[in-house]
Amino acid sequence: MTKFAVTFYGVPVISSMTGYGKGNIQENDLSVEVEIKSLNNRYLDLSLRLPKFLAAKEFEIREKVKSRIKRGKIYLSVTLRRGDYEEKFNEVDPASVKLGIKALKDIRKAAGLKNKISLSDLLIFQNMFFKEDEEQAGEEMPLIEKAIDSAIDEMNKMREAEGSELEKDIRKRIKLIDEAVTHVEKIKQESLEIYFTRFKEKAKQLVSDLIDNEQRLMTELAILSERYDVTEECVRLRSHMKMFLDTLDKSDDAGRKLNFILQEMNREANTINSKAIASEISHSGIHIKEEIEKIREQIQNIE
Repeated sequence: MTKFAVTFYGVPVISSMTGYGKGNIQENDLSVEVEIKSLNNRYLDLSLRLPKFLAAKEFEIREKVKSRIKRGKIYLSVTLRRGDYEEKFNEVDPASVKLGIKALKDIRKAAGLKNKISLSDLLIFQNMFFKEDEEQAGEEMPLIEKAIDSAIDEMNKMREAEGSELEKDIRKRIKLIDEAVTHVEKIKQESLEIYFTRFKEKAKQLVSDLIDNEQRLMTELAILSERYDVTEECVRLRSHMKMFLDTLDKSDDAGRKLNFILQEMNREANTINSKAIASEISHSGIHIKEEIEKIREQIQNIE
């Protein structure tokens, strides 16, 4: 019998789905602050909080985040400030303001008025004083993208650190399952032989018509014994465990695949329990299922 090997490859490729990051980028008097946090979720669910003028860039921002994050409930907010003030309105266009003043002066001159131009007069033209959303967003997107990248980088560091701890725990539990399967394989033949002998004696007592037909009796007993042989289940369980560790080491989309493999591992553990004719096998089967369930809880937090 070849013992299943639990190996460690060093560099983890999984990451947790929970994390937080902040990115701050400043250029002249404009500063951009991006906050991002991630929670467990079966799929990628992205919620954005953006300044009004970035509405036209929402799709672009979503695609940028999606290119770097595969799963999780993601909350991302973008805040812009000029100096000490949060930018909640579009940026004023100085050239448009000058044109507005000139237009008012021309109107005053044409009407023969001598009143001074006031701020309230200027606000009549306020719609032309602010840059268009797409114009302003286009100018500020490079800084915003840098801040988003910075926030995601920080969050992913946290997610990878937690993912590394999750991986250590999962590998430890796979090793415990491996030890339990080894124990089942060690005692299964002995338990089958004991069961075969006991069943044979009982059959001789209860089925007198088979006593004179030893060959038929042995055939019937062999068929019954096969029903309780867990060799195939142990082989398949080891195969699933190998696939699980390979996925843990190499997959770039580990979370969903690991969950599916665990379902198959649990299926084999259930069959081992249903076939158990020795209390030791039953106890090992229960231990395997306990560890599988603990791993299942852990991978709910894997991206």
